[in-house]
Amino acid sequence: MDHLNIIKLCVGAESVEHLIDWQTQNTRLWAPGTAEHVTRMWPKRADEILAGGSLYWVIKGVILARQRILALDERRGSDGIARCALVLDAEVIRTEAAARRPFQGWRYLDLADSPRDLPKGRALDDKLPPSLAQALAEIGLR
Repeated sequence: MDHLNIIKLCVGAESVEHLIDWQTQNTRLWAPGTAEHVTRMWPKRADEILAGGSLYWVIKGVILARQRILALDERRGSDGIARCALVLDAEVIRTEAAARRPFQGWRYLDLADSPRDLPKGRALDDKLPPSLAQALAEIGLR
């Protein structure tokens, strides 16, 4: 079975570094080696996601990173409502930039539409300003 990915806006993050910093500051909340993102809706295609899927993060209108999804766990808020925790590998993997229009919640992202990972050494390259990365992604140059 092929796996299926999820795409989600990384609301409030200015950069991949900002996402990493936020998750690092919150590691005490999660099991060692993981991070979590809690969402209202439970994926109906959970088996496909758990077969090797990742959460692709859209930062400032551009997919720039992903994290492997390790599990889906129930979390109850103080309001008693059950929600879905996407349990993620703590490693944030940078991807090729791919522009995305705003959307609410999360969406499924087919493997064929998922940007490729950047080579490990590219993570240390100078970062492009988000607006330039988005413009390049929109015309297919990055």
